[in-house]
Amino acid sequence: MPKHAMLELSEVTKEYRVGGQTVRALDGISLRIEQGEFTSIIGPSGSGKSTLLHLLGALDTPNSGSIRFQGNEIGTLDEDSQSEFRRKRVGFIFQFFNLLPTLSAWENVAIPKLLDGTGMRKAKPRALELLDQVGLSDRANHRPAELSGGQMQRVAVARALIMDPALILADEPTGNLDSKTGASILALLGEIAGAGNSVVMVTHDMGAVAYCDRVITLRDGRIGSNDSVERSVSA
Repeated sequence: MPKHAMLELSEVTKEYRVGGQTVRALDGISLRIEQGEFTSIIGPSGSGKSTLLHLLGALDTPNSGSIRFQGNEIGTLDEDSQSEFRRKRVGFIFQFFNLLPTLSAWENVAIPKLLDGTGMRKAKPRALELLDQVGLSDRANHRPAELSGGQMQRVAVARALIMDPALILADEPTGNLDSKTGASILALLGEIAGAGNSVVMVTHDMGAVAYCDRVITLRDGRIGSNDSVERSVSA
């Protein structure tokens, strides 16, 4: 059975004003990202990778073109609709983890549920379940300062999953990790994609390609290549 497209972009452009000049960060991007696919976006600094990720997560809007998520246009959402989309449909994973230092691991995982109005009593079991899924059930009550970098990133992965989003966006998720720990995080993201989520990752790490189903290269705001690949490392 063919996969359904999770994201479809058509002729997307994004421009910024910098020092009185107009800089085109994305220049007519068209691509399709499938459900259950682990996609990496690679390219040099300034190529448009982060801009593209921001557009996919409705953190920004394009100047022109179409961005469709599961068939629905998200490129023209107003601020309130963007916020709801980000809260309920997308999970974000960041290079610097973005955990709250005064909260335990499970409390950090539960935050999106709590902000969405779910009570602590209902949010905690799901948070603990996700920590077990990422191999941290024995660290549920530890604060970030008591965790390694890899453990903190696993907490961040669990947090990204708690709203059961269809799309996971990861911005340099292995950038602050050693190679072995980074490999374990990439394998975990591969497992998440294998369960039916779409995972899109911006990275400078060429070794990450081995964990992905698709590799998109960007240069000067344009797609240089867009290739399906066979994962050489199984999740």
